[in-house]
Amino acid sequence: MPLLTQAQLRKQLASGDTDPLYMLVGADDVEKASVAAEFAGMVDEGLRAFNVERLYGGEMKVDDLLQAAGLLPMMALRRIVIVLQAEKLLVPKREGKAADEEQDRLEVFIKAPPSHATVVFVCGAVDRRRRAVKMLLERAGVVDCGTIEDAADAERWVQTRAAREGANLDAGAVRALVARGGNDVVRLRSGLERVLLYALGQPTITADDVKQVVPAPPDAQEDFGIANAIQRGDAAAALRQLEATLDSGAVPFVVLGQLRWVAEKTTGPRMRDAVEAVFRTDLALKSSGGDPKILLERLVVELASIGAPARGPRGFTARR
Repeated sequence: MPLLTQAQLRKQLASGDTDPLYMLVGADDVEKASVAAEFAGMVDEGLRAFNVERLYGGEMKVDDLLQAAGLLPMMALRRIVIVLQAEKLLVPKREGKAADEEQDRLEVFIKAPPSHATVVFVCGAVDRRRRAVKMLLERAGVVDCGTIEDAADAERWVQTRAAREGANLDAGAVRALVARGGNDVVRLRSGLERVLLYALGQPTITADDVKQVVPAPPDAQEDFGIANAIQRGDAAAALRQLEATLDSGAVPFVVLGQLRWVAEKTTGPRMRDAVEAVFRTDLALKSSGGDPKILLERLVVELASIGAPARGPRGFTARR
């Protein structure tokens, strides 16, 4: 089955027309727990004791799942069975004939689950090569909760969670949170919670608010990160490294001197354009021709587009 977005899942939950099997995956345990609770919310609160059951993969056997899902709902449309730590059920540690037979019963259940039940497998890391896992991925509605692959994913994560909290983060604040949290959902969540509390009541949260309360991680600034990113032509990465460098206390003129070194190592006729870009920025900085950070950001983008050294350094740092 294709991945379900959370918006698609919530539409199904609102209609009450859910599939028999769901699989919640991803790195965000808090989000998985929240989504699982939404399934329980399909049942009226007074009837949940009879129609919602929670099981734990490390403390149960497959027969417990069969029994829980096999019970008919009482005064409700569906029975909800939530299997937490489901990876321990899907990929058991024990081996032997009894374990194999238990896995056979699990596979039979996955192939033909009861139509009156909705079973939600809340999974940690699973071995996708295992037969039961493969079957579940093929037959269940799979919902990804918090897998973040790159900066764009991280920005979407921050924007979605901020909107859910009714908070307005400007673009700079989103970028600043991602610069501090990277692709780590735990750090992103912690940073967002910090800044929401700090800026409580503000109409808009800015990058300056983020910098006041969300510390940059120790590894945010790579040695030679700006130069290496320019060498790759990766302007976005160079900008992130520039922000981390300035946040660490680097003086703009020191950073400019190092960018001049990068420009002078540019090969061929591009070298003149790169050096001229540095001189223009130097003049603007000395004449107060704009915000130093913005001027350096423009220079970094221009250098990345012009071209990087044929053989760049392994890196440089810009610290006071």
